[in-house]
Amino acid sequence: MSETENATQQEEIPESKAEELIPKKPSRLCPRGIQTFTVARQHDETGVSGEGVVIEGVLLATGQCIAHWLYPRPKGSIAIFDSMNDFITVHIKPHPGNRTIITYDDGEQERFGLLSEEEKSEDENIQNEAASNN
Repeated sequence: MSETENATQQEEIPESKAEELIPKKPSRLCPRGIQTFTVARQHDETGVSGEGVVIEGVLLATGQCIAHWLYPRPKGSIAIFDSMNDFITVHIKPHPGNRTIITYDDGEQERFGLLSEEEKSEDENIQNEAASNN
């Protein structure tokens, strides 16, 4: 093989590998793709995780949920759930006093916990403003 042919062949290999690395559309089995979220607590009933953003997570296209607790520092801990609903049932709903807000990467929010009438009204106004801006 001549040097020219060899050089040409070597140039082609990285290009084909580069194309393999380009993200593909999710398959029809997992059409949604990956969605990230954070979990923020307005209060910490147990005194373990603290207040503010305490979890960052990923909702996979398969519906599975991966939760990364940011405490204890520096690494926290990770858990995998069969669904987002399972995660919410185990870690959010049993603690309504935490007043938890789950925020997804598209801006959608789910709010859990005890809210006063004033907070409910304020929350509805925020939700309505967000809907009118979209």
